[in-house]
Amino acid sequence: MLYEFKSRATGSVVMTQKVAERLLQIIGKPTGPTGIILPEQMPAALAALQHEIDAERQAANPKQLEQDEQEALDRGRPIPVSLAQRAWPLIDMLRAAQAADKEITWGV
Repeated sequence: MLYEFKSRATGSVVMTQKVAERLLQIIGKPTGPTGIILPEQMPAALAALQHEIDAERQAANPKQLEQDEQEALDRGRPIPVSLAQRAWPLIDMLRAAQAADKEITWGV
């Protein structure tokens, strides 16, 4: 299942269910078939995402990450994707929607 995030300030952002639901949980929104993030909720949502990204980066061992990436390449597996990489499209959308004072909605 896919989640499609929409805002009148930006284009759409489509994410897999697993990724979208993790990001929604981080920002304190219920997961479900539809929802909304209001402009006044966006600063807290951005702060929560940044906090989780920072925590992941602090917990990460750069040498281990490099080894994991090389092992994935050697075995023909996908390279692991960080929370920061997965969250970036939503973070960008949140910033643009907040600047335009427009809500973000989603549907499944």
